[in-house]
Amino acid sequence: MDRAELADFLRIRRERLRPEDAGLPAGLRRRTPGLRREEVASLATMSTDYYTRLEQARGPRPSRPVLAGLARALQLSTAERDHLFRLAGEQPGPPPGPPTEVRTGVRRMLARLDVPGLVLDAKYDVLAWNAIAAALITDFSALPPRDRNLLRLRFLSGSTQSELFGEEATAAFAREAAADLRAATGKYPNDKSIRTLVNDLRSGSEEFARIWALHEVGTQQSMCQTFNHPLVGRIDVLCEVMVIPERDQRVVLYTTEHNSPSDQALRLLEVIGTQTLFPPS
Repeated sequence: MDRAELADFLRIRRERLRPEDAGLPAGLRRRTPGLRREEVASLATMSTDYYTRLEQARGPRPSRPVLAGLARALQLSTAERDHLFRLAGEQPGPPPGPPTEVRTGVRRMLARLDVPGLVLDAKYDVLAWNAIAAALITDFSALPPRDRNLLRLRFLSGSTQSELFGEEATAAFAREAAADLRAATGKYPNDKSIRTLVNDLRSGSEEFARIWALHEVGTQQSMCQTFNHPLVGRIDVLCEVMVIPERDQRVVLYTTEHNSPSDQALRLLEVIGTQTLFPPS
């Protein structure tokens, strides 16, 4: 264990984080940059005294759960997390699971876009979305967190979503997403939620089971897709994927050709939102 290097590393990474990055209020009186020691300790579920001693190079050797908590609290990338473990004299091992925190700046960007946008983790859980994405795909806020997953929507949600996504237009998505999920099982072998998702998809969808049996591994980057929306009809979109590597997350944007019928349908959908055109009788 290199106590001096570990102390410097923790301090520098703590000072790099802004309070809003961790979902904390900025406050008016911060004499030092970044988070306070007690804030990091709270986020890492450890005592402030213990964390302070680590930053002062006089603490005991931290356990693997403590290191995992620090990596989570300081929002370390995979490379930074591995470095943290090695400084403490531990072998890194696989990360525990896909990060679920979405940076504040990314959420603000989504809110200001005039195209549908989502943030996905490695197993296609929808972590953040904007209003027009909810109008195009589904009202994610109305779903239980477990069901906010594009693969569950695509393969397990029944006829309504199947009609929305179509079959031919999303065959490529189904295969690429399954290859993505296969890669995630290798990267996060200890994540129970990924194993549960794979088991649910294999048992609940013959289509997914056939694709999964191919053992393809890959990363989805971009694709064309067609939505058959019940309110505005057909919308042809180009799906662009931008990677946030340090969190293993992706920002997915659905764009249309300017002034095309699909673009006009999307603009109408933006006005309609998630409301129903005709009230129930």
